[in-house]
Amino acid sequence: MTSYRFESTDDPAAFLDRAGEHLALEPVLATVLAGSAHGAVESGAGAPPHPRWWVSVLDAAGRVVGAAMRTAPFVPHPMWVHLMPDDAAVALARWVHERGDDVSAANGALPSVRVFMDELARARGTTAYVHEHLRLFELRELVDPRPAPGRARVAGPDDLDLVAAWAAAFSVDADEQGGREPEPGEHLDRAWTRDRLASGLLWVWEVDGVPVHFSARTPARFGVSRIGPVYTPREHRGRGYASALVAHLSRAVLDEGARPTLFTDQANPVSNRVYQALGYEAVTDTANLRLAAPVTTPARA
Repeated sequence: MTSYRFESTDDPAAFLDRAGEHLALEPVLATVLAGSAHGAVESGAGAPPHPRWWVSVLDAAGRVVGAAMRTAPFVPHPMWVHLMPDDAAVALARWVHERGDDVSAANGALPSVRVFMDELARARGTTAYVHEHLRLFELRELVDPRPAPGRARVAGPDDLDLVAAWAAAFSVDADEQGGREPEPGEHLDRAWTRDRLASGLLWVWEVDGVPVHFSARTPARFGVSRIGPVYTPREHRGRGYASALVAHLSRAVLDEGARPTLFTDQANPVSNRVYQALGYEAVTDTANLRLAAPVTTPARA
């Protein structure tokens, strides 16, 4: 196995200095890592109450060949694992285990996140399973959807209560549609909504002055912007509002000279059809994996 070393830091600027050039080689694949690090730099906020660190994976020649992070503000604070050689993913899992991190979940591109979690599970005496299977898409040429009634507009302060409620419902509804046990999207809270309202990154589709849908986007990082979450309340679904607003935001990203991307839940065929109809093309599969609870044998009396 190739020898690897790991440079971890809780300073996002230091991480970007070390790994930024590597991430920029495949900016679409690096959208989550780059967005997290750049966002942390720009916020200037101090250390949060949850784990927050980034790590660069270096080969024997000192070249960055992989990267990962643990910055998610929601339980169980999963890692994000970027694409890297399989033996690097194995070495990373051993490094995480040996340093005593309580990592029990990870997201990221396949196969790297699978290799990482399988090795971490082996070290912990358990198994890893896929909790959610996602796919990353990129849009190169927009296909205009069928016109929908209404219009797009940037969400404003008056929309805070409504959009915050919709953001909170997004993860629960996504889990139900994907056949999973619903879990609250703890990170999509009122503070998340307020921050993105202030940045002009939340949009609503409204009909006769009434909001019926919201979508968000990220700023472009390494020339890539990510759209999501995308949410329509049940009573307004099936009328083309999501297609209309995602198309509007995608066109704006393209007009900026950036590359629109988004993630889909592979258990939700409706959303996958909607985005592919707009021209989004699959880039890679990703997954959210978790460790199963170790099986213990009761001690004999």
